[in-house]
Amino acid sequence: MFCVNSYNLSRMIPISEAISIIIRETPLLAPETVDLTNSIGRILAEDIFADSDLPPFDRSQMDGFAVKSEDVQNVPTKLKIVGESVAGKRWQGELKSGEAVRIMTGAALPIGADSVQKVEVTKESDGFIKILEPTKAGQFFVKKATEITKGTKVFEKGEVITKKMIATLASFGYAKIKVSQRPTISILATGSELVSINEIPNEDGIRDSNSATIKAFAEKFAKIENVELIKDDLETLKSKIKNQKSKITILTGGVSMGDYDFTKPALRELGAEIFFEKVCLKPGKPCVFAKLGEQLIFGLPGNPVSVITTFSLFVRTAILQMQSAKENQLKRGFAILSNSMKGAKERDSYLPATLEIDEKAQLIATPLRFSGSSDFVGFAKADCLIFVPKGEILEAESVAQIVFI
Repeated sequence: MFCVNSYNLSRMIPISEAISIIIRETPLLAPETVDLTNSIGRILAEDIFADSDLPPFDRSQMDGFAVKSEDVQNVPTKLKIVGESVAGKRWQGELKSGEAVRIMTGAALPIGADSVQKVEVTKESDGFIKILEPTKAGQFFVKKATEITKGTKVFEKGEVITKKMIATLASFGYAKIKVSQRPTISILATGSELVSINEIPNEDGIRDSNSATIKAFAEKFAKIENVELIKDDLETLKSKIKNQKSKITILTGGVSMGDYDFTKPALRELGAEIFFEKVCLKPGKPCVFAKLGEQLIFGLPGNPVSVITTFSLFVRTAILQMQSAKENQLKRGFAILSNSMKGAKERDSYLPATLEIDEKAQLIATPLRFSGSSDFVGFAKADCLIFVPKGEILEAESVAQIVFI
């Protein structure tokens, strides 16, 4: 049974429209709870709040002596040592005029003290300490709650948990964290010419590089459930697509108009709803987005550079949208072009480039010399993709928009 919809599939749609469709049609996954130690790379499904002030007390920044600043304005001066405050065990008394408390880095400042003098400018003898340099109120300690106050929102739902966030999460007691479930992904590489990477292809064959590439890009935010090579056979392809249990199925190859391009016929015969099959994009024009039941299906081109480009722009967006990520698209920026670039006549281009910072602290993008969407060797050195609007020429030393990959 063929699916009928209102989309004009012969139309080559803009990149922005393709992304909007993907975001609109992507379902959201329910949250789950994971241990803090397993949370890196996951997307927060809850806001994170401070459960205490930081610091929780006036905290010394130095090994030295806690004093009243008024006692040490005229130096040298001699003060009686009345106790010690160390990390984890504060001195319990109240400091009086003429007294000092030995204090260690990270320890709580005693009641009555308003400054710390570092040990390097003191001399200790017979229970007394001689202060050799004056202090001022607030010196060498961090006041309670100056870093954060209890109840403050620290991180927001939708943020990706990074290694730099772990100390904060641990400090506020988040041993377990609510995160979005990761979508499961199946990768189906189509083409009778393909063999696995551990095989030697015959004179007409090639190794399947696309599956490994997609897996490498996807597994940061998703769970790879299945990877298969599919020969160019319509019934086999239909069966494989129909039996996938993953949230997202990614097919590579077979999306153009040739006699052995079976992706679109297979989807139509399965009754999938196809939202688009051509995008105003170079490389990556023949790109399919469809739904079969609750399964999202992406048909990507077969050329490796097109696969990376379309995955990064479209599939990655769906993966992150599914997890309610605050930022579901590639990070964008600007750089100065080292060379001029000519756009395609009818399609916007995302072309590979390297990045470096020159002596003026300017970010310079140098377009890669590569021979097209099959040139994965040249593309391997890319740091970013330069956006070139259709029909335009970007001159050398002009500012161009880039996306980081």
